[in-house]
Amino acid sequence: MLWNKARRSDNVNDTREGKDARTLTGKKLGAGLAAAALTGVALYSSYNTAPQAPAAEDYISQEIAPVDDPQLKFIESILGDTEDTWEQVFASTGQHYPAPTLTLFSDGIASGCGFASASSGPFYCPTNQNIYMDPAFFEQMAERFSVVGDFAQAYILAHEVGHHVQIALGISAPFESALSARQPVTGDSGLEVRVELQADCLAGVWAHHAQQRHAWLEPGDIDEALNAASVLGDDALQRARNQTVRPETFSHGTSHQRSAWFSAGFDSGRVEACDTFNAAQL
Repeated sequence: MLWNKARRSDNVNDTREGKDARTLTGKKLGAGLAAAALTGVALYSSYNTAPQAPAAEDYISQEIAPVDDPQLKFIESILGDTEDTWEQVFASTGQHYPAPTLTLFSDGIASGCGFASASSGPFYCPTNQNIYMDPAFFEQMAERFSVVGDFAQAYILAHEVGHHVQIALGISAPFESALSARQPVTGDSGLEVRVELQADCLAGVWAHHAQQRHAWLEPGDIDEALNAASVLGDDALQRARNQTVRPETFSHGTSHQRSAWFSAGFDSGRVEACDTFNAAQL
């Protein structure tokens, strides 16, 4: 993946150790965006309650990060390209894209949706329109699941941006309404699975438009993303824990569903192709 072709975003706050951070007060979200769990530890985002902590601050960096940090350059480049893509998509229907902020942390952070640790995995917090991520998550995924490659990492970031896009466009309203009404949302055909598969599809929409602009994908890149989607399926995660596959507990969808919906977005490049809420079969 020739990611250096992308514009680097200015909306990345690097709060990792050694950065000059300040604090801002933020609200916690009662039912925020949580994660798919592995061995009882959250590793990937979804809509659920984030872990709580006494503090409720967001730590936001004021310091310009060193230019020789290749991982930071990569993250800024992928976020920047999602901004460029979604600005164009929103503008095509006369809408403004409100870009999210990506906050990088190490060890732990008191986010706008509660406390998150390094093992929480990337997640989106709608309270302050922030994506939170410890970059060490990519190392965990490589070590535990052999999820490797820059496009696999780009897919994971684009999935989180997809959650932001859902809310900005109002296309995840059925899920949010159910949460507000305290209705059940889990299960293999539940609203939580549908909202996660929609975010996978939106990641594919981004990848479609980015490829049209940059022609930056190399042989094997798509396979990297599809492998990441497959490994992070609910059925695959349960098997990885040597558990019986229990569809009634699903929150993100199966390996097949996740890769299929990413492909649907990538093949079409259209938000309309991502209507998981009205899909008779996921």
